Amino acid sequence: MTREAPLPPAATAATAAPPPDHNRGRNPGMDLDLALFEGHAVNRSAAERRADTLTARRSVKQAAQAAWLVQAIRCIDLTTLSGDDTEGRIRRLCAKARQPLAPWMLEGLGLPGLRLTVGAVCVYPTMVPHAVAALGGSGIPVASVATGFPAGLTPLPLRLAEIRHAVAAGADEIDIVITRAHVLRRDWRALHDEVRAMREACGAARLKAILATGELETLRNVYCAAMVAMQAGADFVKTSTGKETVNATLPVGLVMVRAIRDYEMATGHRVGFKPAGGLRTARDALSWLILMREELGPDWMRPELFRLGASTMLADIERQIAHHVTGRYSASHRHAIA
Repeated sequence: MTREAPLPPAATAATAAPPPDHNRGRNPGMDLDLALFEGHAVNRSAAERRADTLTARRSVKQAAQAAWLVQAIRCIDLTTLSGDDTEGRIRRLCAKARQPLAPWMLEGLGLPGLRLTVGAVCVYPTMVPHAVAALGGSGIPVASVATGFPAGLTPLPLRLAEIRHAVAAGADEIDIVITRAHVLRRDWRALHDEVRAMREACGAARLKAILATGELETLRNVYCAAMVAMQAGADFVKTSTGKETVNATLPVGLVMVRAIRDYEMATGHRVGFKPAGGLRTARDALSWLILMREELGPDWMRPELFRLGASTMLADIERQIAHHVTGRYSASHRHAIA
């Protein structure tokens, strides 16, 4: 039997959500401690079974579903990482980030005047100045991929220089990619030192460590890589670049959020989570929110600790909310992003 999920915090019509606190205390990291993860076994079949049952155990419908989808919008890192990105595309994306839902939809939800924005806008380093200019005064963070994204195989000094370039251009958050070879060789010291150097290069900007989980071979490697990245000071751990053959999956997400839970229990520091790659539908957004609530609790359903890396998902969320308000589905082209 399914049970309907309660509304997430700050998403109900009765409560106007305050702006996200993007200045939440950072993860300071720690010295490498192999005892926190070496020898930690991950049962793949059990992880897959648990992930399969998450959405079956909870049902989010009607008004509750609309509230959850509003909360999902607040957690989206609205992303464009295309080779043909232009200043004009960035401006259009940022305009959508400022007003992700039309005023008539907010009125239909009983939320007139709600200041609703996405969690961040994520672009390439050369596009950061355009995003900063377009988002000025909005409070929406600008995130930049860096470190030789997506492969991360350029020399470390160049990767660190790219981080510094993006931060100097105004990026508030940096999405770095780790060297997968360090994980496959289980060279945890090299991985820790690399991420720590990147953390230092970020300065005041938050660091999101992309593990590229589809290339790490085992769930045990995923758990270990997440723990090392957090020990090195990552403020978020992120599943994928979106360029791998296999991107974000719920079993991988389950392993990563349990690593986050274990890290908090060991250190007292909270680290955020960002699934990315292959997230396209409102149903995907609900599934990931359910995972966060079930495994980490309501605090991790907020943009300070949870982001959805996506480009097309917002359009489908709009369609679902429009259907809730009007009783009719609108055409996809009515909800273009940029």
